[in-house]
Amino acid sequence: MDWARVLAYVTGTVDQELLARNEYLAAENRILKAQLKGRLKLSDAERATLGEIGHRLGRKVLGQVATVARPDTILGWYRKLVAHKFDGSKARRGPGRPRVAREVEQLIVRMASENRDWGYDRIAGALANLGYEISDQTVGNVLRRHALPPAPERKRTTTWPAFIQTHLALLAGTDFFTEEVLTLRGLATYYLLFFIHLESRRVDVAGITIHPDEPWMKQMLIIRRSMRCHRRSPHSICPWPKQRLTASVAHRP
Repeated sequence: MDWARVLAYVTGTVDQELLARNEYLAAENRILKAQLKGRLKLSDAERATLGEIGHRLGRKVLGQVATVARPDTILGWYRKLVAHKFDGSKARRGPGRPRVAREVEQLIVRMASENRDWGYDRIAGALANLGYEISDQTVGNVLRRHALPPAPERKRTTTWPAFIQTHLALLAGTDFFTEEVLTLRGLATYYLLFFIHLESRRVDVAGITIHPDEPWMKQMLIIRRSMRCHRRSPHSICPWPKQRLTASVAHRP
C-alpha cells in the first residue's frame, strides 16, 4: 500500500473540510453583523481573545475573514494585551515621599489647634511619644495645607471658641424672661433678669420688675457687683439675698 498517497489524500480531505468550515463561519458572521443595529460592543476579554487569534492569522488573512473590526484594530488589541502583561503601574509610586496617613494628619491639625503655642518640633515630639515618627518639616507642610500659621502667629490669633473655653470660669450670660401675673389692675407682664454662670451652668435671679428701664438696670448692676464678695472666687456669680431681691422688686412696681 502506498502510504504517502493515502496520507496525501487524507490531508487534502481534511484541508478541504477546514476550508469549507472557515468559509461557512465567515459567511455566517457577515450575515449576522449585517443584521445588527449599531456598533458591536465587546468586553476586554473578548477583545483579548480576538486579538490573540488575529495575531496568529496576520493582517492579510484578517482582511479576508474579520467582520467585527478592521485588521489594524484587532492587531491593536493584541498589542494592548502584551502591554498589559508587562504593565507595572499598579506597583509604581508617585514622585517624592509617600503622603502622611490621614489619621496622623488629623492628629497634627488637632494638636496645633488645641495648643496654639506649640511649634513644629514640639508637635513632632508629641507624635513620637505616640509612636508616629514624623519630622518637623512634615508637620509644617501639613499645617500649611490646612492654612494653620506657625506657633507665633497662632498665639496672636486665638479663635473665639478657644477664648471662650479658656475664660469659661470667668464668663456669665444674662437675659430676661417674662411671666404674666394677674393683679388687681388686671394682667401684668413681669420681667425677670437672670444670670447664668457658663462653667457651672448655675442660674441666679437678679431682679423682677414691670419696667426694666435704664435706672433699674443700673441698680441691678450696682447690686450685682457688690454681691461678688460672698464667694470664694472673686469671679463667681453670687446668689441674691432675699431682702435685697424683695427691695429690688418693691423699688419699681
